[in-house]
Amino acid sequence: MPYIRSAARALIIEDNKLLAIKMKQSERKFYILPGGGQNHGETLTKALERECLEELGVEILIDKLLYTREYIGKNHEFDDQHKEFHQIEHVFVCSIKNSNFIGKGFDTDKRQIGFEWIPIKEIAHYNLLPKYIKPFIQKNNLVFPNIYLGDIN
Repeated sequence: MPYIRSAARALIIEDNKLLAIKMKQSERKFYILPGGGQNHGETLTKALERECLEELGVEILIDKLLYTREYIGKNHEFDDQHKEFHQIEHVFVCSIKNSNFIGKGFDTDKRQIGFEWIPIKEIAHYNLLPKYIKPFIQKNNLVFPNIYLGDIN
């Protein structure tokens, strides 16, 4: 039965670099923000703390909610594999408490092949999803026209 998945993601910028999870699906490589699905009974912030610990091995400090977006798979480039997938993502501005453990995640996503600090000035050259957010990150103002961005990738 189709359902809508709720997720939380972290937008982390340090030293003019964005922290991203490197993914591979089939032969396609792309980057996403750290985070993932919310469990029943878990707040969005607790889900985000758990996901960053699992994927990256780091504890985070969560600041403000930056934006919410939907991803309806059948409408985007991975439609062949995501045709039944519908997710609502809540993206928070975050920072890392201690970078010493980064990369020591213990429960990574099945398509996760690593992480990378993407230089902000080079972000246009990376396949970061959703693509819509790249200009806002590159301007380094993180001011979106609306907190709800709709169905974007």
